[in-house]
Amino acid sequence: MAMEARRLFRLDNEVLAFRYTATVSDRAAAEPLERLSDPGRLELWLQAVGLGVPGVSPAELEDALALREAIYRAGLAVAAAQRPDLGDAMILNRAAAAGRPKLGLDNGLAVWHLGKKAPVTDALGVLAADAIQVLGGSDRGRIKACEGPGCAGLFLDTSRGTNRRWCSMNTCGNRVKKARLADK
Repeated sequence: MAMEARRLFRLDNEVLAFRYTATVSDRAAAEPLERLSDPGRLELWLQAVGLGVPGVSPAELEDALALREAIYRAGLAVAAAQRPDLGDAMILNRAAAAGRPKLGLDNGLAVWHLGKKAPVTDALGVLAADAIQVLGGSDRGRIKACEGPGCAGLFLDTSRGTNRRWCSMNTCGNRVKKARLADK
């Protein structure tokens, strides 16, 4: 499962909510790549990030995709020093309030415990709460959109000079540098 998830998804973003928005690749391209194409794929991604659920319904996938896109649009707004759209904020607030996950310490690690009645709702609540914290928190001025060709992925710039340009040096940054070398 872990190897399959690494092959299917980008899991390198330090912000969980932005890692979730990266389940669409090449957002700036004419045809972005949707990686959560069915409920099983969402279940696999949730397991890969420590929010394992026993099953995802088509309706839950629809809710999850709506949340993901609200997080992304709100993130772009914050990156542009604007306020998120009221509708997107409502989606995030509703998802955060609907979830009832409990954070626990297991074997020295912080772990989310999801309820048995609505585990997907709880998992989406974790994602929404993470997004709210980063989008509305003290580091919101460090949120950026990747400048890599076709990417537009969100990231939190934690560099000392706040001059980071790519969501990941290993992917987008490396592509840009390789392209520069090829042009010489």
